[in-house]
Amino acid sequence: FELYYQPQLDLSSGKVIGVEALIRWNRPGHGVVAPGHFIGAAEDSGLIRPLGRWVLREACRQAAQWRTAGWTGLKVAVNLSAVQFRHQSIRWDVFDALEESQLPAECLELELTESLLLADDGGVSSTLSSWKEAGIQLAIDDFGTGYSSLSYLKRLAIDKLKIDRSFVSNLLEDEQDRYIVRAILQMAHSLKISTVAEGIEHPQIGEQLAQLGCNSGQGYLYAKPLPAAEFMAWLREQKFTPLTGQP
Repeated sequence: FELYYQPQLDLSSGKVIGVEALIRWNRPGHGVVAPGHFIGAAEDSGLIRPLGRWVLREACRQAAQWRTAGWTGLKVAVNLSAVQFRHQSIRWDVFDALEESQLPAECLELELTESLLLADDGGVSSTLSSWKEAGIQLAIDDFGTGYSSLSYLKRLAIDKLKIDRSFVSNLLEDEQDRYIVRAILQMAHSLKISTVAEGIEHPQIGEQLAQLGCNSGQGYLYAKPLPAAEFMAWLREQKFTPLTGQP
């Protein structure tokens, strides 16, 4: 297994503010396999816990290494599945990854699904609260595609909403998509929640999102997911200077 990293850019300044860590499987004889082809099997077999722990540890280790190299402003986002939360150790898996890597909690962002928050029986809220208290950022992945009362946005003090690519890809042609994206952005702005749009592939879409008030974005317009070394090479080619702001 290997982690690839896709940059997230501030849509106003064009600066890279973070990366999303995405797992890939280098399967012998088949090449690089995307997670959609094996995560389901990992969840069904119970292997998702050790796999998820490895992803957390590797993402935090890499982010800490980048900080040491001077890129102190980069946050790393890691996806957590609802199945991972069935293991009570998930809370400590996250803290262990931070302690082992010595990465500041403020540099880690955890992406959650709406279905996970809907199924909350109190245990999820307790775990998320402990992460928030430590300074870890919480994001809702693929926002707008699940079922939710939205009450969790207030109850859990969510930091970021990720607007699903299904609303972004046809933003210029589909009026309904524009209405949906505008509504999400207005709500997030009112609640003081940051936003990131996924799947940006055309400059005009990035420009429109910025005009609508979207804070940041990611997609093939900027870069595809890249192995760590290739990501750093891409970053240097863009002539970005090391981010030295907080955290």
